[in-house]
Amino acid sequence: MITPFLEFLQFEKRSSAHTIKSYQTDLEQFQKYLLFQYECAEPETAKAPMLRSWVVSLMEEGLNPSSINRKIAALRTFYGYLRKKKHIDSDPTKILSALKTRKKLPAFVEEKSMEMLFEEGTFTDDFEGLRDRVIMELLYGSGIRLSELVELELKDLNLPARTIRVFGKRSKERIVPVSTSLIQLLQKYTEQRAPEENTDILLLTDSNKAIYPVFVQRKVKQYLSAVTTLAQKSPHVLRHTYATHLLNRGADLNAIKELLGHANLAATQIYTHNSIEKLKKSHQQAHPKA
Repeated sequence: MITPFLEFLQFEKRSSAHTIKSYQTDLEQFQKYLLFQYECAEPETAKAPMLRSWVVSLMEEGLNPSSINRKIAALRTFYGYLRKKKHIDSDPTKILSALKTRKKLPAFVEEKSMEMLFEEGTFTDDFEGLRDRVIMELLYGSGIRLSELVELELKDLNLPARTIRVFGKRSKERIVPVSTSLIQLLQKYTEQRAPEENTDILLLTDSNKAIYPVFVQRKVKQYLSAVTTLAQKSPHVLRHTYATHLLNRGADLNAIKELLGHANLAATQIYTHNSIEKLKKSHQQAHPKA
């Protein structure tokens, strides 16, 4: 039943390829455990104690609690699907509880470092340098996800309105405003972009093919390495940086939620912790009694 479930995620729930791959990995790992430990070949016949036994085995292996919680979430979604399709009568995941995890503040790059990144001389004067700058400025200037960036098409740009159209998780559409300077950069890029290419994808590799996630990840790591010592140098760090800088400069939390494409405010509130930490630092440095 794993294959029909994955097809349900892809075609009915329209989940991302990353989510589907993660669920597939988790469920196949669970299936192997059932077969080895209980000689149970079909997950839909597994009983609740078998599920709990798997979770305990993952804890004993020293797996990160957040990773275990992801696997529990995969089980819940899978058995919820089985109940919906009437393949099982009761949900065996009801006995499972999420593990407590330590809240990790999102890493972000300081404003001065971002200013340094976009100083003259960072990017080469050729088309590749222009394309790289567009990648970095789009990620930092709009807060879009890596998956959203690589799927941007020429028609998603509205240069006169200074907006870009983004298709987020589950193909949910949102309109994101960007700065005048970024619009000017995009205008310059689209004028120099090879017009004879068959693809409508906005950003192209050095060989004029559509960009792909690993290509962007390498570029981001390359440029961020020049301005920050953060251990994590990824497109998602630029998304965190975008949100944190907006909040630090007084942007409304609800507005940031809409800009990021979050489904609920709880996902956005994590950025308030970074702002509070900044206030604490300012207090410690300035107050006589701090």
